[in-house]
Amino acid sequence: MNEYQQEQLEALKTVRRGLVQLGDAKRIELTETIRDYVQFRQSTDHFLKRHFNDVCTHTCFLSRTSACCSKDGIITFFADTVVNALCSTSAQLDRLETVLNRTNSGHRCVYLGSHGCMWTLRPVVCAMFLCDRAMQAVFSDDPEARRTWESLRRQEKSFKWPDRPVLFDSLEKLFLDLGCHSTLMHLNLSPGLLRIKKKAGVI
Repeated sequence: MNEYQQEQLEALKTVRRGLVQLGDAKRIELTETIRDYVQFRQSTDHFLKRHFNDVCTHTCFLSRTSACCSKDGIITFFADTVVNALCSTSAQLDRLETVLNRTNSGHRCVYLGSHGCMWTLRPVVCAMFLCDRAMQAVFSDDPEARRTWESLRRQEKSFKWPDRPVLFDSLEKLFLDLGCHSTLMHLNLSPGLLRIKKKAGVI
């Protein structure tokens, strides 16, 4: 297990313990809290499938030249892990723990299985990544698709960019209040993001 996998595994275990600590009633409440974000992600996935599925599948995934999936792992936020845990079964989370405990001998993301990403709701950085070549291929002939994508990017910021109270920050704070800690709590650990929060008066 490499350093990336260890960090991911510790975050996943922390989230699972924290959700047990919260109890069923609070977990149901938390699931309702993330509903708007899940709807945003579903809209994004629908958009990507409609406009980019063929381009990205054939150009990058099948050729194994993806700038994202060919890496050992991708950037994740602690909130990504929380949301995915809330959207997953115990068996699905067990499978993630299993793969994180294995040596990743391939030249690809540890989470990339034979049928694609193993996350139920993949990390937002991964979901919102489009390379310049793919955007040029799609948007050059479809300005309406470009406008929709720009709207989706603005929505993304409303959930994770801490110049205002945002979901990703509130999820981190909830687990911090439980006594949970993770190096993936970027909104409360990153000096740059903390400066943004301070400037905006969020802290």
